[in-house]
Amino acid sequence: MTGTVGAPVVDLTAPLAPLSVAGRLARLRAALAAVGTEGPRPEALVVTTPANIRWLTGFTGSAGVLVVTEDHALLATDGRYRTQASEQLGAAGVEADVDLCIGGVAAQREALAATASSAGAVGLEAGDVTWSAVHTWEEVLAPRPLVATHGVVEDLRVVKDAGEVARMERAAAIADAALGTVLPLLHGAAGGAALTESAFAAALEHAMRTHGAEDRAFETIVASGENSAKPHARPGQRVIRAGDPVVVDFGATFDGYRSDMTRTFCIGGAPTGELATVFAVVAESQVAGVEAVAPGVATGDVDKVCRDRIAAAGWGERFEHGTGHGVGLDIHEGPAVGAGSTAILQPGTVVTVEPGVYLPAVGGVRIEDTLVVTDTGSRPLTRFPKDVPV
Repeated sequence: MTGTVGAPVVDLTAPLAPLSVAGRLARLRAALAAVGTEGPRPEALVVTTPANIRWLTGFTGSAGVLVVTEDHALLATDGRYRTQASEQLGAAGVEADVDLCIGGVAAQREALAATASSAGAVGLEAGDVTWSAVHTWEEVLAPRPLVATHGVVEDLRVVKDAGEVARMERAAAIADAALGTVLPLLHGAAGGAALTESAFAAALEHAMRTHGAEDRAFETIVASGENSAKPHARPGQRVIRAGDPVVVDFGATFDGYRSDMTRTFCIGGAPTGELATVFAVVAESQVAGVEAVAPGVATGDVDKVCRDRIAAAGWGERFEHGTGHGVGLDIHEGPAVGAGSTAILQPGTVVTVEPGVYLPAVGGVRIEDTLVVTDTGSRPLTRFPKDVPV
């Protein structure tokens, strides 16, 4: 159980619903059958993106290639992953559906080519394959023509199942608990204790590990004072001082799935002057964006709701990034929540809402939650309070 400063009380040891991996290969085959291209339709797909391989098979190794045809699937990797691959395919329930090739590069390529031999055209993941890799695959899969595919697996990953949402909710709860654990450090900074951005980031990442994270979700952002006006500032040796705004953007990873949350604190008391207005406007924008997240809503409309609130306050040009993005096995995945985005939210979609305003030489404010779309609206996965005084 967690009960640290400001953090909700959540049982971080409760068992989670199992991941439902079996059946995803069938969904991929149906998606391939519907792919529209200028050339021939791919009858097989070479999957090289690690997150896509993991989603389809449960395999988490750093080296592997999956080829999926209309009636076969083969995962090829090297001897380092002999035991791991077999165990993970079994745990995912796909060991009967995915053949396994363990060997050197030549053996892997021979097995992949043999599996794809019954197909006509073969698809490659265009967003992951380099120019040189295309020529390699032309040699390996000759004489079959290659077709560039875009987002075939990623589109299937947009809507999360119960097991995926449970893992993201656990990652978010870990992050909530970790921030509550280290919040007293900011109280100390308000009293004059020497605390650098880097030191606070390190403490936060250690706390996430202590509470059960397998890793951070991305490079933690801690930006204080004038640095907070840089949306993606890296934590440095600046000492956090009373009166500073401090943007803390971070997340945890649990069983491969990620969380993402931003809180902005004002050290030593309520913000004053122009900064006080920025805090209020961003908070209003974020609440409006969260309320807009619902099934059937275009993600561009969520962005517009947030952006209109900030523009009305005169800071439209200082909101210099999209309102949010999808989250899952990757920290940034579909759908985009930005100006003009046409993706339609569906139950099970997980997105962030993170408006911000950044004023050079004054400071910046960003507030972010990760939300899962429900049948009637949405619910937050990140639950740390937004009004904790430091």
